[in-house]
Amino acid sequence: MDEPTRTEVEAQVFRDLVAHLQKRTDVQNIDLMNLAGFCRNCLSKWYAAAAQAYGHELTYDEAREIVYGMPYEDWKAAYQTEATPEQKAGFAASHGDGQA
Repeated sequence: MDEPTRTEVEAQVFRDLVAHLQKRTDVQNIDLMNLAGFCRNCLSKWYAAAAQAYGHELTYDEAREIVYGMPYEDWKAAYQTEATPEQKAGFAASHGDGQA
């Protein structure tokens, strides 16, 4: 596979991942962190950093809106639930202090 094609394939995979995460509002960020070590917020940070590396001014909040498909505060109000003690313990075990 040549480099331009690989870039296009990777871009499509990323778009599909973001679309999937937008549909799976039942999956909490803490679940993603506990299972995979990253979440929607991580993707947003990576997105903003990559845009900035290519000379585009994109804030973290703007990147979160792209990843979440809506403003983060709207997503949080509609879909985020309080983490269970088990989720918090899993996060603490895999990430140290349990603070996001």
